[in-house]
Formats: sequence, C-alpha cells, structure tokens
Amino acid sequence: MKRYLITGASRGIGRAIAEKLAATGDCLLLHGRDREALASSCKIVAAKGATAISLCYDLRDPAAIQKMIDEIGTEPLDGLVNNAGIAFVKPLQDITLEEWQTTLAVNVTAPFLLTQKLLPFMAAGSTVVNILSIAAKTGFPNWSSYCMSKFALEGFSQAVREEVRSRGIRVLNVYPAATSTEIWNGVQGEWPREQMLSPDEIGTAVAYALSRPGDVAVENITLSNSKGSL
Repeated sequence: MKRYLITGASRGIGRAIAEKLAATGDCLLLHGRDREALASSCKIVAAKGATAISLCYDLRDPAAIQKMIDEIGTEPLDGLVNNAGIAFVKPLQDITLEEWQTTLAVNVTAPFLLTQKLLPFMAAGSTVVNILSIAAKTGFPNWSSYCMSKFALEGFSQAVREEVRSRGIRVLNVYPAATSTEIWNGVQGEWPREQMLSPDEIGTAVAYALSRPGDVAVENITLSNSKGSL
C-alpha cells in the first residue's frame, strides 16, 4: 500500500495530483482549508478505490501544522507533496506586512515544517515533491511576495535534496508555467486562460515521476504550454 500526503488538495493542481495518484488499496492524506471542496476531492479518490483521509488545517498556523502531523501519525509515507500555496498580486508598495508574512508562512514555512517532521517516516524510494513555479526562477512585476516565496522554496528544496540523497529519498521540484486554477479569479487584469496549462497536466507529470523505480530520481520537471506561456 502506498501512502501519500498532498497539501492544497481541495482543488486545482492538488486535486489533480490526488486523482492521478489514487489507486486501489492506496491511502491518500488530502489537506485543504475548504471542507466542502476537500470532501469532493476525497470522493474522487475513493471512487478510484483508494482510501482518502481528510485533513482540514490552516497552514498559516504552526500549531495547526503540528496537529495535522500528529493526526498523520508515524506510518511510513511514500510521498509528501507540498502543493498548497497563496499569492497576493499587487505592486510592491501596496503589499502589507501581514500579506508578506502570510505568503512566507504558507509557501515556505509550511513545507519546511512538514518536510522536517515527516522525513523520519520516509524510507528509501520515497519522494518529497515541491510544486514550485517558473516564478522560482524568474521575477514578474507585481508578484514580488510570491516570487520571494518560490525562490526561497527552491533553495530549501535543493539543499534538502542533497541532505537526503544518501538515504535514497528523492526530492522532485516541479516548475509549471501559468496554470488555469482559481488563483486567477482574484488577479486583476485579462489573462489568457486558454494558453495556460491545465492542472491535469501537472498531476500526470507528478504521478509519472512517483511511479519510477525507487532508485530512479526524476528531480526537476518544467512544464509549459506550447501555445505560449505567461
């Protein structure tokens, strides 16, 4: 039986990854803040024969993260997918300290805490997956707090990869171009959603990487749309 934890699994990329990983007999621990949407993700997973466990916690709060870790328990974990993320898209001078700190908490500190606390329960052949972004390599105007967090997670991911390599644990970094998710509903301006990736494509790529034999490491996946990316 495989056992995976996926954060931000209530919709978008997280739900797509959960759907692709769901297989009869496996266990998917699905995290999200929206209980109703998370329940829908669990139904999708269950329909494919997997066991779905709902974890509704606020990743902005380290105490809540610890409670989630306690609920996850000490059973072996085959994959940790750090997918949950938040973005405040606005000019630098308009970003509040609270927004900056929230971005850092969800996009960087939560993956740090989950990785640190759960690695002891991951054996050779297991994988930490960090859903980054092309914004981990390129800066974009009005996305300074988001780019900051993705650049930070990129550095963290690369360092951890080298720390756990001798244990046979893999670290996969995924760099999607703009992806058509609900995040764009809150971003001002006209955005060509038809030119964006679909969450399903990211889910397929992650599932492929995790399906490789334990001694094969797919370490970096960059995805973009052939029609053009943002």
